[in-house]
Amino acid sequence: QVHLVQSGGGLVQAGGSLRLSCAGSGHTFGSYTMGWFRQAPGNERDLVAAISRSGDNTVYVDSVKGRFTISRDNAKNTVVLQMNSLKPEDTAVYYCAAGATMMFAHAYWGQGTQVTVSS
Repeated sequence: QVHLVQSGGGLVQAGGSLRLSCAGSGHTFGSYTMGWFRQAPGNERDLVAAISRSGDNTVYVDSVKGRFTISRDNAKNTVVLQMNSLKPEDTAVYYCAAGATMMFAHAYWGQGTQVTVSS
């Protein structure tokens, strides 16, 4: 089991940058695939980016490719989502997740953090 605590987020103008961090408890953090999801009002929670246990493999939804970067530091039990060139359509509540695979079935979730991008 892993407990996830998120930080970062907030309000930014279009074109700006934000950094989301997620800290995991316990010594098993490195055994989980980590991901960032987002949920806008009226929408489902969708995967934005994911990173493998070792950090060697990453995946991104097409809409954020080239703008967002996911990274992890297993020694510090953290995963970070660096978001650049933000757009109003990136506005959502962002959640970090820990799962056994990139399917994130039965995942552990962070508490969520609001990201608002103004035009």
